[in-house]
Amino acid sequence: MPLTLPPLYAILDPEQTRGRATETVLFELLDGGVTMLQLRVKSMAPRDFLDIACQTRAATRVRGCQLIINDRIDIALACDADGVHLGQDDLPLAAGRKLMGRKIVGISTHSVEQAQEAERNGADYIGFGPMFGTTTKDTGYAARGVEMLRQIRQEVKLPIVAIGGITEQNVQQVWHGGADSAAIISDILKAEDIPSKVKCILRQQQSCQQQ
Repeated sequence: MPLTLPPLYAILDPEQTRGRATETVLFELLDGGVTMLQLRVKSMAPRDFLDIACQTRAATRVRGCQLIINDRIDIALACDADGVHLGQDDLPLAAGRKLMGRKIVGISTHSVEQAQEAERNGADYIGFGPMFGTTTKDTGYAARGVEMLRQIRQEVKLPIVAIGGITEQNVQQVWHGGADSAAIISDILKAEDIPSKVKCILRQQQSCQQQ
């Protein structure tokens, strides 16, 4: 059965929370209505990452929110996450699928060729970007833009998560461009009122559907 993505794919990165406790930000995201959350931890000891992952798993399970772990299949399996998201330089997709079984496996892509390869090799969804450039992560890729997103949409049937520089102000562009979901980091995590920000973005999607 094909994966259905929510319009907002939230990413929780403890390094982007402006010093606020990760647990506090997690509950604010859930209070806003997030139903799919990726936990991304880049510079933390594995034991500490697992502790946060297990806490996040417990909270998301209670709220009916799917949890995706960035990069680390071992952490995803250890905390019983719903899936893992891999980058182009992480463990190959085929190996990731073998380890994760029927759990969700997503992969970052930056070109039509990478998207097609992801579809051939059994990804459940692709991340595509950076859409507009980003200050959150140095991807090494120039902004892809909405036109390339439309190309990707024509070439693959997989659900698409657009990522990179997406904000409340431009999110409708990626939905109209063919993305099933928008991954937003800075615009949400740096908001003074995270639940309100999430709700505003979700209202944008309702408006987008009516257009």
